[in-house]
Amino acid sequence: MQYMDIIIENSFILTMDENNTTIKNGIIGIKDDEILYAGIQGQEQLQGKKTIDANDCLVLPGLINGHTHAAMTLFRGLADDLPLMEWLENYIFPVEGRMDAEFVHTGAMLACAEMIMSGTTTFCDMYLFEDQVAKTASKAKMRCLAGEVLYDFTSPNYGKLEKGFQYTEWLIDKWHSDPLISIAVEPHSLFTCSPELLIKAGKIAAKHKVPLIIHVAETLHEISLIKEKTGKRPFEYLNALGLLGPDLIAVHCVHLDEEDLQLMAKHDVKVIHNPESNMKLASGIAPVPDILSHGITVGLGTDGCASNNNLDLFCEMDMAAKLQKVALQDPAVMDALTVMRMATIDGARALGLGESIGSLEIGKKADIIIVDLQKPHLTPMYNPYSQLVYAACGNDVRDVIINGDLVMEDRVLLDLDLDKILQKAREKSCLVKLWLRVQQ
Repeated sequence: MQYMDIIIENSFILTMDENNTTIKNGIIGIKDDEILYAGIQGQEQLQGKKTIDANDCLVLPGLINGHTHAAMTLFRGLADDLPLMEWLENYIFPVEGRMDAEFVHTGAMLACAEMIMSGTTTFCDMYLFEDQVAKTASKAKMRCLAGEVLYDFTSPNYGKLEKGFQYTEWLIDKWHSDPLISIAVEPHSLFTCSPELLIKAGKIAAKHKVPLIIHVAETLHEISLIKEKTGKRPFEYLNALGLLGPDLIAVHCVHLDEEDLQLMAKHDVKVIHNPESNMKLASGIAPVPDILSHGITVGLGTDGCASNNNLDLFCEMDMAAKLQKVALQDPAVMDALTVMRMATIDGARALGLGESIGSLEIGKKADIIIVDLQKPHLTPMYNPYSQLVYAACGNDVRDVIINGDLVMEDRVLLDLDLDKILQKAREKSCLVKLWLRVQQ
């Protein structure tokens, strides 16, 4: 008899391992923070302190949101339907300049609640006051890769840039041994960061052996701007600065040519695809099938709620698949399994976490979600991957386990007070309206 903390029984398990193994009538045993058993029910005798019946459900790895600005949940619906630069310069940057740590804490708490309730167990965040995001994720028991955004202008958090570098290293030191929180170095973009900033950010990331994350090749305007300033395309410019490598996570990558793709593949650059944000801001359609054909690892992200407007990775998977089909006029591209892997194991690999999360395998961390199939829109089921990508939504997630802790059971958050979070978020939205009136 093996004794477990949690047993998930009567399971239809999608492991997302190298062979995409599925286990019908499966059982998972969790001890502390790890998966100690995953197999066919009845082959081993397991006894658990808590048993979860997953009959008529799919059990799969927790989803991985590869790019967020969590506190931007408080900007959801703010200044929609505008061009990117107008949206940033006339609305987002002005209100961000008035934010404080409490504002970010409230927005991040709202984001964590939304993500857990839609099946996300890990998120990668780039924003301001990131220690608050890390604290919030820790309180919510979510896995998080966080980084303070760095740019050439003064930050409402750290002030002048030099303090930003110090703050980033302080974050790395503070959270280096935490089981759920890790830190990245995150310059905003090539058009908001000087070459000196980018080079120093790269050195800090290399020194501490943490990821370097940056928005790259998001819009045609960015491409022309960088080419005008440097005579090079974005990835060519990054290569000249010595910043391409396996720890570089490039977000968006909408406008790429063959030379870009070869450089990215050569240096094992990782990519996070954000289809809904790219669509809403009319940035373009990232050539994901071409990126994948070059052997480049691609994860999936929602971006912030000001440009999406939700953090539901099920919606993002559906859009990621369909967008490429219509763009290439080929219904066979970006099949459901490929997209499902982008949201799980490939997303984990993109963030440098593939050895510990992203698939349900013995020895990996117990980040698991249970999707309830007893819904009209999920009946009947012929292919589980198709069902998840094309039919399911975040509200179908019934239970969520992160690092061995049950954080949502029967759609109820166990560690967060949802009513209190919603009330605080509404209060902060009144501040945003006031700031915009003052700005205008």
